Amino acid sequence: MAGLMLQGTGSDVGKSVLVAGLCRALANRGTIVLPFKPQNMSNNAAVTPEGGEIGRAQATQALAARAELHTDMNPVLLKPQADRTSQMVVHGRVRGTLGSAMFRQARGALLGDVMESYARLSARCDLVVVEGAGSPAEINLRAGDIANMGFARAAGVPVVLVGDIDRGGVIAALAGTKAVIDPADAAMIRGFIVNKFRGDPALFADGYTAIEQLTGWGGFGVVPWLTKADHLPSEDAVVLERGSADRAGRKRIACPILPRIANFDDLDPLKAEPEVELVMVPPGSPIPVCDLVVLPGSKASMADMRFLREQGWDIDIIAHYRRGGAVLGICGGYQMLGRTIRDQYGVEGAAGEVRGLGLLDVETVLTGDKQVAQIGGTAWGAEFTGYEIHMGRTDGPDCARPFSILSVARAGAGADGAQSPDGLVAGTYCHGMLSSGPLRSALLVRIGVGSHGADHGARVDAALDDIAAVLEQALDIDGLVALTGAGA
Repeated sequence: MAGLMLQGTGSDVGKSVLVAGLCRALANRGTIVLPFKPQNMSNNAAVTPEGGEIGRAQATQALAARAELHTDMNPVLLKPQADRTSQMVVHGRVRGTLGSAMFRQARGALLGDVMESYARLSARCDLVVVEGAGSPAEINLRAGDIANMGFARAAGVPVVLVGDIDRGGVIAALAGTKAVIDPADAAMIRGFIVNKFRGDPALFADGYTAIEQLTGWGGFGVVPWLTKADHLPSEDAVVLERGSADRAGRKRIACPILPRIANFDDLDPLKAEPEVELVMVPPGSPIPVCDLVVLPGSKASMADMRFLREQGWDIDIIAHYRRGGAVLGICGGYQMLGRTIRDQYGVEGAAGEVRGLGLLDVETVLTGDKQVAQIGGTAWGAEFTGYEIHMGRTDGPDCARPFSILSVARAGAGADGAQSPDGLVAGTYCHGMLSSGPLRSALLVRIGVGSHGADHGARVDAALDDIAAVLEQALDIDGLVALTGAGA
């Protein structure tokens, strides 16, 4: 069936949110729509029902389309880890590890995998909305490209180029893209969208006309600043230092920003709590006095543990614990709470061992087997759902006090995680659990604060409806659909 691709003049111009918003708007119209991103690079991943991995943005877009997650929605996922390498996930499964230079040569061979997924998705729906990666203006990366024009030309999918007016220079960005790309690539672009406009769009009328004249492309609208976009999960770590608003007198939760931080959307539900101040601690800053320290997931827990020590955060965390402060480790953060992390097979890079924080009496051994599954269970007396996505096995005496008992798991029900004898330190392999209102309430009670108790997924879903409503007013959606030859 038909496809439409949104590419951008650069990274972080809002492509992911616009694709999600269009998916929801079209779904609200009764169109069977599915999202697609040929190649993604992110350590924020989601787990599909069949136990595969896709980018978090594509999971949000699938929610917007009211469709079940599937690995075909993101056939190539690159997960950066230590030593300038990335784990390569193809059709939801690990296919190997690539160095940055090696990938330029290898990615062209992945076009077949990408096209297979696109064909399967297209057969299931009326319209596929495709998200590009980075920008087609990165002409140094054009050879072997599968993320932008390489895919668009192979699939014959019309492209609409998105420019971000908030960062400035949007006229030059859009016109400049046409100037530098190959004419055959430029011919795939059928129009543009100006995104993130603050104020009255009428003030940009002359600029809008200038873009049309300079490029020869038609405009499909000016999208205002989407206030509900920050309710959606993000894949880009550039948003991390924003944290939540300064809330004097509220309970403070601190999370260090590790270089290879993964699945940091685990923290989004805490950021949305009105009685909580979430502080994302950047490198070079100490972990502040707080009520709870959360150690997040990591794509390379040994390398991030070393970095944590280099920053002196280990001293801050241990001092926090000795003052009676609570500590929660999720996935890689759980591994760092133990005595040691051992990589005897070189799973994350060079084989070796690193000393952990020693706040839990457990040890982790990294293995090549990756555990990927949707899960559910009970922790602290509260039910939750989530997912696991990790490498390694963690064992030790504190596992006799598990964090949770799983009732839904790929390998069957069982215990997960560990807790310290005094109950102040807990570690778990469960991602996404804090979206469940009852479990989040149980966590916050432990630091002396209440929770609104709402399901975070409902908040995200409501934001998607709000964004779709704005796009219906701001964009010529009928015109966009007409590009594809599909009916809306």
